[in-house]
Amino acid sequence: MEDLSYKLYYGGDIVSMKSRGDYAEAVVTAGSRIVFSGAKKEAEEKYGDALRINLEGKTLMPAFIDAHSHFLQTAQGIDMCDLSEAEDFGQIADMLKKYVREHAVEENAVVFGNGYDHNFLKEKKHPDKKLLDTVSDKIPIYISHVSGHMGVANSALLRLANLAEQEKDPEGGRFGRYDDGSLSGYAEELPAFMQLVAPVMERLETDMAVQIKKAERLYLSNGIATVQEGAGTGAAVKGLAELAKTELPDIDVVAYMLAEEYEETAAGMPEYVGKYVNHVKIGGSKIILDGSPQGRSAWLSAPYEGGTDYCGYPAHSQEYVTAECLKAIRGGYQILAHCNGDAASGQFIEGYQAAWEKAGRPHTDIRPVMIHCQTVRDDQLDSMARLHMIPSVFVGHVYYWGDIHLENLGKERAGRISPAASALRKGLALNFHQDTPVTKPDMLHSVWCAVNRRTKSGKLLGEEQCIDVYEALKAVTVNAAYAYHEENRKGTIEAGKEADFVILSENPLKAEKDRIKEIKVIRTVKAGRLVYSAD
Repeated sequence: MEDLSYKLYYGGDIVSMKSRGDYAEAVVTAGSRIVFSGAKKEAEEKYGDALRINLEGKTLMPAFIDAHSHFLQTAQGIDMCDLSEAEDFGQIADMLKKYVREHAVEENAVVFGNGYDHNFLKEKKHPDKKLLDTVSDKIPIYISHVSGHMGVANSALLRLANLAEQEKDPEGGRFGRYDDGSLSGYAEELPAFMQLVAPVMERLETDMAVQIKKAERLYLSNGIATVQEGAGTGAAVKGLAELAKTELPDIDVVAYMLAEEYEETAAGMPEYVGKYVNHVKIGGSKIILDGSPQGRSAWLSAPYEGGTDYCGYPAHSQEYVTAECLKAIRGGYQILAHCNGDAASGQFIEGYQAAWEKAGRPHTDIRPVMIHCQTVRDDQLDSMARLHMIPSVFVGHVYYWGDIHLENLGKERAGRISPAASALRKGLALNFHQDTPVTKPDMLHSVWCAVNRRTKSGKLLGEEQCIDVYEALKAVTVNAAYAYHEENRKGTIEAGKEADFVILSENPLKAEKDRIKEIKVIRTVKAGRLVYSAD
C-alpha cells in the first residue's frame, strides 16, 4: 500500500518550470503526488505534521525526462567490453584480450565490445577482422561503433554467420571489403550488422534483472525518472513487462517498438498501450531512416565534403515510410523516426504528410517525433510545425562530434547541427536526448551544449543556434513530458502532478553558463520515493 504521509521540501531554490522565473518556497508531497507548491508559511499551516526535508541551499526541480534512448540496449551492454577510451587499434586489442581473460570466455560463447569511435583513433579508420583475429580467431567477436550504426566482426563470427566472401550488400546497409572484394568484417547499418549479431545473441549469458537495475541506477544518478526504450523488438518489450511484474522498476519506461513488430505486440498487450503497468508502457512505433553523420552514412541532400557526390543513403523507400505513417495515423499511435540527414528528414515529412492526406486529414493528437534532427533545414522545420511534429534533438553532437562535422559537412552545415534555436523560433516543442548508450544520459551536459555550443576542441559552433538556460531546461522537462503525452503528469512542479524531483548541487539558472555541466545530481525522487542519493 502506498505511503501517503506528507513530506515538505524547503530551504533551497525550488524551480517549478511552470513559467520563466517561477519559484516556490515549499513543496509538499503525499505518497506519489504533489499536493502543494507555494509559500512556506502556507505549507506549514496546511501540513504542519509533514516530514520536513531541508534542501540546505540545494536546488529542487522536476526530474529530468529522457526523450530518446535505448534502455534495454543500455542494460544489455552495461557489462560488455567498454572500448570508449581506446585511442588506437592496439588498445582495442588489449582491452578485448583483457576482457576475455577476466571473464574466462570460451569458444562456445561470444565477446561483445562497444563504444569505439574511428574518428578519434590514431589510425582514423575502422578496425577490421584481422585486428580482432589477433584477440581470437576461435571465439566470435563483434565490436560496435559508438553510434550504434556500424561495427566489426572477426573471422569466427563471419563463419558462424555463414557470410560468403562475395555476400551482396543488403538494402539499406553495406559490408566493408578489402581491395580483392573479400569481407573485412565491417558492417554498416542494421540490415548488415544484424546478419552478424543475430546468430550469436543466444550465446549471451545475461541476467537481465540485474542488468536492468544497473541501467536504472545509471539514469537515476543523472536525475532521470522517465526513460525510453527507443527501438525494441516485440520480444524484448514483452520480456521487460514480464520482468517488471516481479522486479518493479524504480523508473518509468516508455517502450517504442520497431514498426514491423508494433501492431502484433501491442494487440497482445493492450493494457500497456499508452498506460503504465508496473512502470512500463507502450508509446508507439519506431522507424530508422538513415545512419550516422559522423560515420558518413546519414542521408543528406547535398554531398559530404571531400570532392565526391556521395550523400549517404536511405534505409527505406518512400512507400515504406508513408505506409508506416499511415498505420500510425489510422491506429492512433505515436511514431518516431530516426533522421540524421536532411534527406531523411524530408522523407519522414513527406511520408507523414502523404499519410495524413490519405487518411482524410484526421484531427488526431499523435505527436510524431523526428529523432536526432542533426541537419534538418528551416523549411523542413516549417513543415514540421504544420504537421505538429516534435523535434527531439541530440544536441550533444555539437560537443562530441562538432569538429568531425566541420570536416564532413563544412562550416555552414556544421554550424546548423542540432538547430535548437531555429526549432524554437518556429514554435516547436523542442526536446533533448543523449541516445544512450551512444553517450551517457547526462542531461546537464546537454543543457550546457545547447547554451554554449562548444566542440571538444573548444570551437564555438553556430553561435546563432545557442539558446538560453530556461529553454534548455524546458527541453529536458516540460517539452519531454509533452512528447510522451504526459504534460498533465510530469515536467513541472505543481499540485496534482507526480512527485518526480531532482535535487542539484546548484541552480542551473543562476550558475555561470560554462559551468552548467559541472553541476552535480545530489538526489533523485521518483513518485515521492528517494531512489538515488549521491551521499
